[in-house]
Amino acid sequence: MPQPIPQHILDALTDVEMPHLQPEPEFPAHIDIDGHRLPLYRCESLVVGSGAAGLRAAVELKRRDVDVAIVSQSAWGGTSACSGSDKQTLHTANTADQGDNFKDMARAIRAGGAMDEDTAYIEAVGSARAMASLQFLGLPLPQDDLGGTLRYKTDHDEIGRATSCGPRTSRLMVQVLAKEAIHQNMAFFNRTTAVKILTSGHGDERKTIGLLAIRAKEQSDANPYGLVLFQFKSCVIAAGGPGELYRDSVFPNGCFGTLGMALESGLELTNITESQFGIGTRREGFPWNLSGTYVQVIPHIYSVDDAGEEHHFLAEYYRTTQELASNVFRKGYQWPFHATRMLDFGSSLVDLAIFRESQKGRRVFMDFNRNPLAVPGDLEFSLERLDEDVRTYLTNAGAEHEMPIDRLRHMNPLAIELYRRYKIDIAEEPLEFAVNNQHMNGGIAVDTWGRSNVSGIYAIGEAAGTHGVTRPGGSALNAGQVFGTRVAEHIAASQTGSPMEGAALERSAADVLDQIKTLLQPDSTLDAKSVREEVQARMSDYAGILCTQDEVKTAFEAACALNARIRDTGLTYDRPSEIARVLQWQQMALASEAVLAALEHFIANGGGSRGARAVCDPAGSALPQARSGPLGDVRFRVENDADKEKQVLVHLDGTQMVMSERPNRVFDEDAKAFFERDWPAWLTGAIYDIVEKES
Repeated sequence: MPQPIPQHILDALTDVEMPHLQPEPEFPAHIDIDGHRLPLYRCESLVVGSGAAGLRAAVELKRRDVDVAIVSQSAWGGTSACSGSDKQTLHTANTADQGDNFKDMARAIRAGGAMDEDTAYIEAVGSARAMASLQFLGLPLPQDDLGGTLRYKTDHDEIGRATSCGPRTSRLMVQVLAKEAIHQNMAFFNRTTAVKILTSGHGDERKTIGLLAIRAKEQSDANPYGLVLFQFKSCVIAAGGPGELYRDSVFPNGCFGTLGMALESGLELTNITESQFGIGTRREGFPWNLSGTYVQVIPHIYSVDDAGEEHHFLAEYYRTTQELASNVFRKGYQWPFHATRMLDFGSSLVDLAIFRESQKGRRVFMDFNRNPLAVPGDLEFSLERLDEDVRTYLTNAGAEHEMPIDRLRHMNPLAIELYRRYKIDIAEEPLEFAVNNQHMNGGIAVDTWGRSNVSGIYAIGEAAGTHGVTRPGGSALNAGQVFGTRVAEHIAASQTGSPMEGAALERSAADVLDQIKTLLQPDSTLDAKSVREEVQARMSDYAGILCTQDEVKTAFEAACALNARIRDTGLTYDRPSEIARVLQWQQMALASEAVLAALEHFIANGGGSRGARAVCDPAGSALPQARSGPLGDVRFRVENDADKEKQVLVHLDGTQMVMSERPNRVFDEDAKAFFERDWPAWLTGAIYDIVEKES
């Protein structure tokens, strides 16, 4: 039996206090543009975002003597610092038992398809270095008494490469990286919202030269919008994913990402058709993923209608109590919705059932003080009547207690403590939850060094489109660390002596300022609130876990119409403090159109169900079954295997979204490194591919 964990240890892993920022540097210069006096800050490299990926890039740049600054809309307020699950996962190469095989790990990372093979290998081989660096900074990853890291299985992980510090793993990562950045005396501009990337040149000659941001504290008569300019040689976009894209979302409030800004800057996006959806508590209360032990203790799940009547709705889908309970358990490590898991009475029938209850207007709860009710006509729930994999897991965990809450106290008391911090006591009351959008796997298209198609712009973390259709749980945290280091290495090696263009900066800033003035129209009937409601409703209702070709086409056309209205009439606002949000919602409307354009292209060209979504089609060959019979309304197309070998790309040409496709980059598993032959490429910097890429 595990020893009881003292309260002070639970507190330390739950209440993760973030460090205080140092005073911000002054803006040493100003630039006058069209009657606006804008503060100007110059640095060699700018990191946009202060999550785990962005901080990693900034810390590594500083270590390489690059003059770097960070801009952040809200320090410690993004997804890395504010999201998690029962035991939030970091997915790295296994450092216990017999070690790991990086090639095998790469195959597992890219197994869902539509992922570059070389990127998967980079994430695998770089994971050991990333984890060791985090441990060096003080990340408390658990070990056994011989130094092996404790591991377990997570989503899309059959080996057991997952490890965790508890529910706040990513926040602890941000904490240790933030302390290091502060120790390095990093220039950090908080409450600074990036709104426009400035570029010069066209086509293949286009490059970044600066960034326009909004800081409320800089608003004045001479600077009514509170705009500030950053001039640099390179920029690392690490501001996370488009969390505000969906109404039903587990993202913290205010997570906009940068997809719209990227499109406006000429950046190409990839795989933005691919997201993750799963069960969690919504951000209207405390946004949190309900994976792992929350469901592995097998609580009773039910819904309540407007009249207050309870519905044991999962019994309408599963044939026996054992089947129902076992699939609730499997949501612990099969957490994301996946279309194929609706078949054969699999675990994604749980997601489907919850989603349909929500569509009926019912509220869904899990009750940790009740075991699942019996399926009508079948035996009562019993820990002795579970599928073998479920029974074995609970036995090995010593979780054979009578009630779910006691099993949870035994397996993961932190899961209970966390909700108590937000005045929700799941030991006393049922927990309301839903199926929510949780992560975008696509993003800005990058190469093996994190470079985008615009020279000088890099992307990492959820801002980058490095993931495929599926990914092992926790691999996103690892990818941000691996590529945060790689972009720093590349920037340090490549930008020495690159000129900063003052005249080009002024011209680009003037053009962008004109665009902002055109958008801000006091007499417009459109405002940020109405755009938010329309975008979020459309994405949640027509681009969630279930969609059809006709619905996606209609939604895409509506998204195009909304952006046309924004271009024609602009957006109104009441106070200068709202301008940043107005610009972000204009860009979110653009991102929504891009996602729907890519999804419409994919489905219209025969794309089937995979990962996040079931493409429902009366002619589809896959028909989920329920206890009540076939679920004809969710008959879906199966995935076309050829689609696993390529990616859908999107870029903005004027006002039109342009689609293209490219095959996944390959990795030669038979290639062997040879020290004497390959060492010169490292010594001379040839590995960074600078001349070939930038000439």
